[in-house]
Amino acid sequence: MLKLIKNAQLVNEGRIYKADVLIENKTIKQIDAEINVVVDQIIDAEGLHLIPGVIDDQVHFREPGLTHKANIYTESKAAIAGGITSFMEMPNTNPQALTQELLEDKYKIAAETSIANYSFFMGASNNNLEEVLKTDPKTVAAIKIFMGSSTGNMLVDNKNILEEIFSKSKMLIAVHCEDEQTIQENTISARKEFGEEVPISEHPNIRSSDACFKSSSMAVKLAKKHNTRLHVFHLSTEKEIALFDNSIPVKDKKITAEVCIHHLWFDNRDYAKKGTLIKWNPAVKKESDKNALFQALLDGKLDVIATDHAPHTLEEKSNTYFNAPSGGPLVQHALSVMLSFVNRGKINIEKVVEKMCHNPAICFQVKNRGFIREGYFADLVLVNLNKPWKVTKKNILYKCGWSPFEGETFNAKITHTFVNGHIAYEHGRFNEEKRGMRLTFDR
Repeated sequence: MLKLIKNAQLVNEGRIYKADVLIENKTIKQIDAEINVVVDQIIDAEGLHLIPGVIDDQVHFREPGLTHKANIYTESKAAIAGGITSFMEMPNTNPQALTQELLEDKYKIAAETSIANYSFFMGASNNNLEEVLKTDPKTVAAIKIFMGSSTGNMLVDNKNILEEIFSKSKMLIAVHCEDEQTIQENTISARKEFGEEVPISEHPNIRSSDACFKSSSMAVKLAKKHNTRLHVFHLSTEKEIALFDNSIPVKDKKITAEVCIHHLWFDNRDYAKKGTLIKWNPAVKKESDKNALFQALLDGKLDVIATDHAPHTLEEKSNTYFNAPSGGPLVQHALSVMLSFVNRGKINIEKVVEKMCHNPAICFQVKNRGFIREGYFADLVLVNLNKPWKVTKKNILYKCGWSPFEGETFNAKITHTFVNGHIAYEHGRFNEEKRGMRLTFDR
């Protein structure tokens, strides 16, 4: 089947230019200033910008085992509406993806239900090194290590095990970095001062900058020692930025880092209004941290923008500090947030595409995605940069039914999302006839 996107403003590889894009079945067949051929469908993109589909390298879609919060079907659908055509999902489900068999079980669910393209992380623990080393680098996104608090037994705090994984793994290791001992000491101090009624405003003091830096600096030190390919998830502090380099292209970096949407948008002043709805790990911290992270993104020290989409029910979140879980839903609104920053002049759209589309593909060596190129899969998003819309309960697609951006008006609206050439989303309507594909990796 042939589809032709006409008159689009392409945003790709640092350029904006007008072009037509011819799609044949799942892939991009031709990109040219003007294409005139007989096709099955023409999409007139006059006045719209065409970008590659966003690749979100860090989500929690809660399946299996936690499906009262979310599942792969509902959250992949929300992702598609948000212009995210591919996701990489974390291993801390129930059961946790700590064996190759349990990891493959998640792929089977996604093959049946995911509207978007998908990959999953192999989880590491203190006692599954043998399983971790079996992971196929061509078909699995990466190894995930929680070097900080986590659920169940996924906290890897045994230094000998960390040395083993970093020295023996032949594929990318992605890490959540917060030092558990520092967090526990800060928690004891907070309880002494406030008892059990610790205010949410203490969250960035409990999960402090020092806790983040102590852990992330250890990860970087291990990676340098063993020449390991390391990706550090969701930086939240100004202090950590010094650990990363912008002197070489991202394709040549052995150590890369990302920042998440919430750490670019919120700061500690927002706890007064949003409360536990913006309780994340790592914590949203000071305005100075937020501003420094944004600058590091522009400067090239931070390579990727992700979501860490981690939904919980409103009932779960509407709890006291110690009883409210950390995490929130973000995939539907992440691209809109970044395009809002474009509208404010804080970043240009070419840089947004670099950090949300190109660089995740480069960092994880995703095969034939992340760019608008002939022969690549037709994962594409059309956006109207001048179509304001307001986030309301009625248009939130997450299974949990809420968003930290509720009430916010964004200036740009996603009109179409193509997944492997299939128009999965168009002007608020979904076409679910086809499922996404398993990502593969050029390693």
